[in-house]
Amino acid sequence: MLAMRLSLVAGPLRLLDGDFPHRTLMQGIAEHNAKEALALLISQHRIGIIGAAFAALARRPSAAAMRAASRSSFRDGGPRYGHHMTTASLDKGVGTLLRGWRERRRLSQLELALRADSSARHISFIETGRSRPSEPMILRLAEHLEIPVRDRNALLLAAGYAPHYSETSLEDPAMGALREGIERLLRGYEPYPAIVVDGCYNVVAANQGILMLLEGVPEDLLTPPLNAMRLTLHPQGMASKIRNLAEWRGHLLSQMERQIGHLRSDALRALYEEVAAYPVAAPVTADQASRAAGNGVGQPQDEGSTHPYFALPLQVEHDGRVLSFVSSISTFNTPMDVTVSELAIETFLPADAETVAYLGRRSR
Repeated sequence: MLAMRLSLVAGPLRLLDGDFPHRTLMQGIAEHNAKEALALLISQHRIGIIGAAFAALARRPSAAAMRAASRSSFRDGGPRYGHHMTTASLDKGVGTLLRGWRERRRLSQLELALRADSSARHISFIETGRSRPSEPMILRLAEHLEIPVRDRNALLLAAGYAPHYSETSLEDPAMGALREGIERLLRGYEPYPAIVVDGCYNVVAANQGILMLLEGVPEDLLTPPLNAMRLTLHPQGMASKIRNLAEWRGHLLSQMERQIGHLRSDALRALYEEVAAYPVAAPVTADQASRAAGNGVGQPQDEGSTHPYFALPLQVEHDGRVLSFVSSISTFNTPMDVTVSELAIETFLPADAETVAYLGRRSR
């Protein structure tokens, strides 16, 4: 059984791909109703069905289709974390690459040697090219330097060895148990939102709770490739409905900055620069959040009666109510496959009783 590491944080939206055609789904796409198609896609709870369906939508000869066609398909396109993770050129040599990772982690040669049960002299010889490290040594150094799985393969290739970690498509039959497990997790978490993303925040799978949060998002933002950061921070996306936008936006950008500092990803940096440059939408007003006055659900609280949140909440206006969530992010512990190492599952837990009650009634 795959172990999963959970950390309670206020995290961003983030998630697989595959190809599971469905008659009703394709009818929705044939009518070229993007929102209907999205609803049908998520209702299937099938990993990757989003990619296949929106690729089909992109093939229709309409304005929306031309926009989609001008971009790569959801399944193959966009700045996928997995496809662009390693940016260092292999001709630099394994020593140069290892020195770059060591300096990025702010370790001396002696500190790394002590952790890896080696000597500072041997580390120096490897970095200068005077010694060719063995495959086990490369993997041991990579482990202590916390180098991502994809980049560990790049180190091995630079040293003349074969990649150690496989990269299996999520459509592969061997991934069946993983796909089914994630589907059950997403379905079982309803009516609360849950989403799966890859390392560049491209949406891989989601449930009905996420669909609820996307209500009102313009269709042109729902064309492939779907990216959770864009959907969240674009002024025409969820940003216009987030009550605590300044805090939530700052949290998401800070998280991306930490990832960029830890990883070598030009694609992630480009995404950060894009979303950080979005104009900040005006926050939802109290009047907008109180359109359903009198129902007592999810309305703004007086300053003296705010909920004692235990983590930064996402406070989003929905149907005249303010719903509050805190998020928990899960990744796979000690992944042995590149694809799996770049997945993250984010679940949104209701942060107050009003949100629990509203979602419970909505799901009946």
